[in-house]
Amino acid sequence: MNTVSRNIADLLGRILMAAIFLVAGAGKIGAYAGTQGYMQGHGLAGALLPLVIAVEIGGAFMILTGAWTRIAALALAGFSALAAVIFHADIGDAMQQIHFLKNLAIAGGFLLLAANGAGAWSVDARRAPAIGELRRALP
Repeated sequence: MNTVSRNIADLLGRILMAAIFLVAGAGKIGAYAGTQGYMQGHGLAGALLPLVIAVEIGGAFMILTGAWTRIAALALAGFSALAAVIFHADIGDAMQQIHFLKNLAIAGGFLLLAANGAGAWSVDARRAPAIGELRRALP
């Protein structure tokens, strides 16, 4: 794969991974009370919902722009794995099994992103030279 193709794939991958969390976070805002009830039905405090929305939307924007990508990817990998275990653990139900595996696959994609970074077309790539210069200037 040549450099331009890799950069396009990196960017499109980040866009597609971020999209599900932007849509999910916005949907939770639009259906706030229902989402709280769903969370409470699974043993979680509804008061955690603002944090959930912040992780989904904030993490998605970080992935989308490629800013602090490795940190955001690790956070969203953990978030996705926890969501699989908490909300989709009934793998005897075919739909829940699909959701469980989907969340694990998303977590795996985020682990790859954490390991490999956002790519050349990202805020992280533009910050890297400045960070390197700062590190060299420090004693």
